[in-house]
Amino acid sequence: MPTTAVELNLRLLETTDIHMNLLDYDYYQDKVVDQFGLARTATLIRLARAEVHNSLLFDNGDLIQGNPLGDFVARIRPLAVGQVHPAYQALAALGVDAANIGNHEFNYGLPFLRQALATAPFPLVNANLRDARTGAPAFTAYVILERSLVDEAGAKQTIKIGVIGFVPPQVMLWDKGNLEGQIVAADIVQTARKLVPELRAKGAQVVVAIPHSGLERGEPTALAENAVGALARVPGIDAILFGHSHAEFPSKFFADYPGVDIARGTIAGVPAVMPGRWGDHLGVIDLVLDNASGTWKVTRSQGSIRPVYDRANRKPLVEPDPSFAALMAQAHAGTLAYVRGEVTRTRAPIHSYFAQVADDPSVQLVSQAQIAYAQKALLGTAYEKLPILSAAAPFKAGGRQAWSYYTDIPVGPVAVRNVADLYIYPNTLKAVKISGAAVREWLEMSAGAFHRIDPQGAPEQNLVNDAFPSFNFDVIDGVSYRVDLTQAARYDRNGKIVAANAHRIIDLRYGGKPIDEAASFVVVTNNYRASGGGFFPGLDGSNIVLDSPDENREALVRYLASAPQFDPSADNNWRIQPVPGVKLRFLSGAGAMAHVANTPAVRLVKDNGDGSALFELAP
Repeated sequence: MPTTAVELNLRLLETTDIHMNLLDYDYYQDKVVDQFGLARTATLIRLARAEVHNSLLFDNGDLIQGNPLGDFVARIRPLAVGQVHPAYQALAALGVDAANIGNHEFNYGLPFLRQALATAPFPLVNANLRDARTGAPAFTAYVILERSLVDEAGAKQTIKIGVIGFVPPQVMLWDKGNLEGQIVAADIVQTARKLVPELRAKGAQVVVAIPHSGLERGEPTALAENAVGALARVPGIDAILFGHSHAEFPSKFFADYPGVDIARGTIAGVPAVMPGRWGDHLGVIDLVLDNASGTWKVTRSQGSIRPVYDRANRKPLVEPDPSFAALMAQAHAGTLAYVRGEVTRTRAPIHSYFAQVADDPSVQLVSQAQIAYAQKALLGTAYEKLPILSAAAPFKAGGRQAWSYYTDIPVGPVAVRNVADLYIYPNTLKAVKISGAAVREWLEMSAGAFHRIDPQGAPEQNLVNDAFPSFNFDVIDGVSYRVDLTQAARYDRNGKIVAANAHRIIDLRYGGKPIDEAASFVVVTNNYRASGGGFFPGLDGSNIVLDSPDENREALVRYLASAPQFDPSADNNWRIQPVPGVKLRFLSGAGAMAHVANTPAVRLVKDNGDGSALFELAP
């Protein structure tokens, strides 16, 4: 035991959910941006390090997929043997100490991921995935970093920092085609309870957990996707660097969550941060350690996040690190050439500003492409004579992703970047065989995207439930229906029936007649939905009848490239039922105002002046 106790300050820095936004560049809009990008976060990292003697940097995953740069590296110009992935080059240039593996790391398949991991110049960890055949850890479960740090008296101290990472077990559903038979997933909290004591026993004096998981409001169930609240109660964890849900912690949004102290940035007393997405924030945890007890212990802490952009005043707070442009030059140039390649031409604008409240060409185009693909793929099979429907959702719909996050393709050329804008994920195309009754339940689950409207309530009511992800708002083409929002939502977000007598989907028809609930249908979708992603009733991977290796985006490219030009339009097969006496209002990006004149279903109420505008459905 030391004769004189001393204190030591240690700063932990976190990036998360970068999704290949390594530069401050929007490949969909083909322009420099100032609201996100790891190149701008790099400046925050440099400034944060300069303020202290001791700091470590970590990344929480969902790094290598998410925009056309990710697709270019994985699919268009794949990595050569031994080549370091550009994302790992970027983190290495920042001096990252360790990184976690997120669920989107698996989108391009295990062989690509393992090839990338093999050349990463820093450790990447995951503790709750195991090899399905041997039971051994599928990746490095944790690492112990030994660092020489400077205490407050100016002396050097050797500190051992344990780092352990986790991914949502739902990755087994989301990437079933890539993982089934090769990987099995365990519960995040149970895994932590087993391995954190092991880390301590091996000499870790500080334990940092990096869960690619969000913060739940209540008690998590087994194999929960968002488990940070419960993880914070696992003994032995000193700090939590989390992510996955693209939110910001600490922030007022989480103020009423159990165990949360926004002022201190803690969950159940444990310092924690979640710095948004795409490099728009840097997570900062400041720990004070002392060795008065004979071993280093955390005695005080503060968690906070730092933005790269001032949303209130709409101005950037930092400039990008100039070294990133040189580091990414080759991959960036290749990606630009790739995304600018013309596929076809459109005679009318294609946008997603109103896709959550009315039938929309940006979603319908995807459905048309999926149906065209399935019709050919099912020829000669037992399913070729079944009615083919298609499920598609608006992926770019503002909200938590910012008011500029919409598809907005002008009249004229449609390039590869526009196709990637219409369908942003590298999902593969699947089709399921279900009954007419299951089609109805699928739509009931999707209708949870809206608030309940009280006919006797306020004269203006909010329509869209922002807590419901837009990528789970499936529109099914090939049938027609209306949505009655005076009814309660039949399902909760976990696919459990919470209002058994409620039916928001009314007048559901196929071929102009009420749907035969005993009839069979083929519904084209993606691997995420077909395998159970989003907890939709009746979808668990067991009823897949078309298991295509082709991406939905590839089907969309083929469909659009089949003609030199086209007229995008929606067939208005679904609509929200008006509620007499109530104005149904919703927010969208201010860019939507340019399209109101050509969208009879909506009216502009006002420009909010913050990048958003208020609209209402026309009666």
